[in-house]
This record gives sequence, C-alpha cells and structure tokens, in this order.
Amino acid sequence: MRKMFIRFAVVINIAFLLLSIFVWSGFWWFLGIFIIITLLGVFDIYQSRHSLMRNFPVVGRLRWIMEDLRPKMYQYFIESDTSGRPINRIDRSTIYQRAKKETDSMPFGTQLDVYAEGYEWMTHSIAPLNFHKLNTEPRTLIGNKDCKQPYNCSVLNVSAMSYGSLSKNAVLSLNGGAKIGGFAHNTGEGGLSPYHLEPGGDLIWQIGTGYFSARTKDGNFCEETFAANAVKPSVKMIELKISQGAKPGHGGILPAAKNNEEVAAIRNVEPHTTIDSPPYHTAFNTPLGLIKFIARLRELSGGKPVGFKLCIGHKSEFIGICKAMIELDIYPDFITVDGGEGGTGAAPQEFSNYVGAPLLDGLAFVHNMLVGFNIRQHIKVIASGKIISGFHIVRALALGADACNSARAMMMALGCIQALECNKNTCPVGVATQDPALVKGLVVADKKQRVANYHHETVKAFSELLGAAGIDDPHKLTRSHIYRRVFMNEVRTLEDIFPSLTPGDFINGRIPEKYKLDIEKAYTDRWN
Repeated sequence: MRKMFIRFAVVINIAFLLLSIFVWSGFWWFLGIFIIITLLGVFDIYQSRHSLMRNFPVVGRLRWIMEDLRPKMYQYFIESDTSGRPINRIDRSTIYQRAKKETDSMPFGTQLDVYAEGYEWMTHSIAPLNFHKLNTEPRTLIGNKDCKQPYNCSVLNVSAMSYGSLSKNAVLSLNGGAKIGGFAHNTGEGGLSPYHLEPGGDLIWQIGTGYFSARTKDGNFCEETFAANAVKPSVKMIELKISQGAKPGHGGILPAAKNNEEVAAIRNVEPHTTIDSPPYHTAFNTPLGLIKFIARLRELSGGKPVGFKLCIGHKSEFIGICKAMIELDIYPDFITVDGGEGGTGAAPQEFSNYVGAPLLDGLAFVHNMLVGFNIRQHIKVIASGKIISGFHIVRALALGADACNSARAMMMALGCIQALECNKNTCPVGVATQDPALVKGLVVADKKQRVANYHHETVKAFSELLGAAGIDDPHKLTRSHIYRRVFMNEVRTLEDIFPSLTPGDFINGRIPEKYKLDIEKAYTDRWN
C-alpha cells in the first residue's frame, strides 16, 4: 500500500505542477492536457503488462520513445563512416551519390584499416588498359543445350524482392529502372504482379515454395497457371528458389500488416493473415526430382532459361544435385548462390544471423563442384549477397560468378535510409510498406531513373577496375587477383584460401581430401 501511495503521489505531483504552470500562465485550455496526463498515470499504475510503467507512471513511457529513437540517433550521431551495419555509411553514400548522379569520389584517402584482419584488395597492373575503350556494359549469355530462348544478362541485376514485402511504387521503380538500364529484375517469391509487368522491364520470375502466381488454392504447383505466366514476353528467365540467404531452411514470411486484399489476390491466399511459405517444395523431394522439375518448367515456359537459387548448407546435398544432373544429362541454365549475409525483409533472428554459408564460401564451393564434375560449361553462376560496389562484382566474378544480383543497394537507390523497419510496415520512405500514406512519398518517375543511374555508374566502376588490372574480359578474372589480410603480417590470395580445381577432377579420381566425405555421402534419390 505504501508503494502504491508513493506512485499515486508522483502522478498527483506531476499533474499539480503542470496545472499550476497552466493556471499561472493563463493558458486554461491546457487543462485538457492536465486531465489526460493524470488519467494516463492512473492507467500506468493499474496495468500489469509493464513493470517500469507501474513503478514510474508517465515518466516510464520515455523508455519506449528512446528505444524508437535509438537506431536513428546511432546512425546519424554515433556510428563512424565504416562501422555501420549491415551497410556502412561509406557504401550507403556511394549508392546515394551514384543514384543521384552526384560526385562519388572520396577525399583524403581510405578510412578503412588496411592492416586489419579481413581487409581485401585487388591487384592492379603496371600496364593498365584504357577503360574508356573497354565494354562498359558487360553481359553474359544464359542458356544451355536445352534452352530455346537464351537471355543476354547484365553483370549486375536486381535481386529477389517480392511485391508485398516491397510497395507497388518500389516495384514499379525497380522494374522501370531495369527497363531504362537494360538489366533484369527478379520478382522475388511473391509472384508476378501488375507492377512487375506494367513498366516492361526484363523479369526473372522466381518460384518459391508457396508457388505464388503458379499455384492451386491449396498451395500446390499448378502447371496451367505457371505456363500462362511463364510465356509472357517480360519474363526472360525462371528461378526456382530452394533457399535464401536471409533465412535458409525457412520459408518466406509476409506479415499480416502487409498482406492486403491486392497482395492476397496476387498470391491466391487469405488477406490480412501472416503468410509463412512452406520450408520445402512439394513438387519434388529428391535431387533427381529437382532436376526433372527444372526440365518441366523449361518445357512449359517455351524453352526459357530455368535455374535455381540456394544458400549452401549441407554440402553433400548440393553434390547430390550435381550427380543427378550428370545421371539425367539435364542441367539448369543457371544457379544463383545466395549468401547468409543477404536479406531485405522479415527473418527470424537466429536464421538471419546463424544459418547458411556466407556468399564467398558458398560461391567458391559451387563453382568448384561444377568444375570438378566437368559440368560448369552448361551452367552460369549468379552471385547474390551484399553486392554493393564495383569491387564486390570483381570479387564475385573472381570466385567463379558470371553475374551478380543486388537487393539492398537497389533499395537504397530507391531512397531506403536503412531505418531497419522492413518487417513492421512502417518504412518511412515508402519502400518496404503497404501503408498508402507512406507509399505515396516514393515518386516512381524520379526513383526509376535513380535505379538506372546506380546500375550504370556501378557497372562503369567495375569496368574501370578491370582496366586497372589490365583485363579486357571479366571472365579473365581469377582468384589470384584478390588479396586478403588473414593476420597482421600475413596476406593470402583467394586462390590460397579457396583453391581452384581443374575440369573433371572428380571424374578422373583427383578428389581433394576435404571433399571426399561429402561426395561419398551425396545421393541422387534422397537428400541425405
């Protein structure tokens, strides 16, 4: 009783003080505020959910205000140019500057600690090439022996982000930018929406475990619906999502707040409910089944390039897929390797932080497996996972990629400020929200040009790096072109860290010791 009396006394004193100020100043109309604060204090005392508010009525509410302000204050007033996460201020500024066509040069030298463990750099040549004469729009042709409509893909494209996770204006801007710049836009697993199709940019249609835009009402794959959408002219490639870096082994998540009537109609689900995609596919359940399903998708699409996306987990399972390809003599046209550091929308903390191989490890492994089994020539490899700058593209291609996809950098080109509210439907710049009041702040006519600008300037920077290295063709990049400091006084190339294989090593019995057990445990008729 004594403590309760003290809390009441605190509320009454605060209210009395405010009332005295209002009366003394003559602002009687503030009496309403006095009454509201008094009632609020009484409510805080009697509610049982928050101990802090019970013990410190009214004043205790400041804690939640500070919690909300903390990320903003940290970003703008505390973090250094290099310490920000997940993307530091230097990289964010570069994206914004390139998107706006502003000066993106850096004054006074690097701010990175070049002697810190993990620092990376690429080698340059004493005889560099004139990058003005190099191809500033490098592309790669995707499509193998079974493909009838190969696609000439840019070295940098928009990575998978769904309508529903992103707003309609964000999707319109990304696809509009892709059309201006001549690169591809991955739809994400949320299905084909009018906002993907309306601008007319090239699309990579991603099919996830929910089979959105290609499903029956009960959630199974529907061949008729898939075929009707796959033959649309804007759809240039089809990507089957096995797993993603943000939450590998966990299906996609669409919060109920974002699942409005329009989003639900496109996905063929119930509106205003949280949509958790299944963690696994129901259309197949073995490596052989996966490869046969890819062949069927290619047939239903009229021969368009079909591939799959995954984040590396059990290595033996990917090796089983490679064995299935050889057994059937059927190959996907491309494989997208996602890194565990990826992610743009909602993901459980444990999955986002602790599940899945990072991009560099997964990419090097996939390339080595395809080379070791002598099937690399059939398949193009796309890297996805925190691709932001020209150097990131160089590093990915050096490890074995043919092209790259970028998600968060493209979001920032749209105006994303890294508010870290993608999963709350409260994105303040209208990118990752379905709130109409916030969406209208994103002007498509302006943002689509910014997306195209960012793409152009970043690919141009990539070409300049090639010229500095004395390379006239991106495919001449090797792992020996990239160095990493592994200790204060020790430097290794990526070739030292991720040793390459020669074509057919596994077929000819030259299997490195570190791969032997995984190859032995890999099956084509089951996953493990």
